Amino acid sequence: MKTIGLIGGMSWESSAEYYRLLNELVRERLGGLHSARCVLHSVDFAEIEELQSAGEWELAGEILARVAKGVEAAGADLVLICTNTMHKVADQVAAAVSVPLLHLGDATAEAVRDRGIRRVALLGTAFTMEQDFYRDRLRAHGLDVLTPDAAGRALVHRVIYEELCLGVVKDESRRAYQDVIAALVGEGAEGVILGCTEIELLIRQEHSPVPVFPTTRLHAEAAVAAALEP
Repeated sequence: MKTIGLIGGMSWESSAEYYRLLNELVRERLGGLHSARCVLHSVDFAEIEELQSAGEWELAGEILARVAKGVEAAGADLVLICTNTMHKVADQVAAAVSVPLLHLGDATAEAVRDRGIRRVALLGTAFTMEQDFYRDRLRAHGLDVLTPDAAGRALVHRVIYEELCLGVVKDESRRAYQDVIAALVGEGAEGVILGCTEIELLIRQEHSPVPVFPTTRLHAEAAVAAALEP
């Protein structure tokens, strides 16, 4: 079994989900007392969020690149960035290491295509929904990507940073997200990508009239498949 390197802490709430899922998936595949071989470096999210807000992506990328080098030195055979938004600097991180970086967008797009879906809604931080780095990665796989209107994007972003990243899960926010999803389905979305790892704390399949694609789980599944390759 290969060792999975995790760049986490953005936020730690979702990184805890990564750790749980990786170990559960390995146990399901191998049985018994098996668990995932992994190395986790958890950053201080407050520092990263300040750089996000200031548009200092190059500096944020330098920080994550150093972290990636560290997890590789600790024995990682592949690396995961445990957050959708920071895949904006995925190329910078990948260039810093000699082991593969497993891109979350690729794992998600493959799952969407496997369901026969081409037109998909994307929920995430404002950075993920409004900038091209993530949408273009999905479009490269042949997907048509829809995002909420300005008010919807603001709501989704606010709930992520002011609630979910702090471990706060509110029914009223879930209902607000469901309204956003309904509007996107009305525009023709055949599925919904939960393009922020924390959204999975709020929205599950039963909360959506169309298939949801939980990126944390999909990323973890892809990582375990890669780790268990002969």
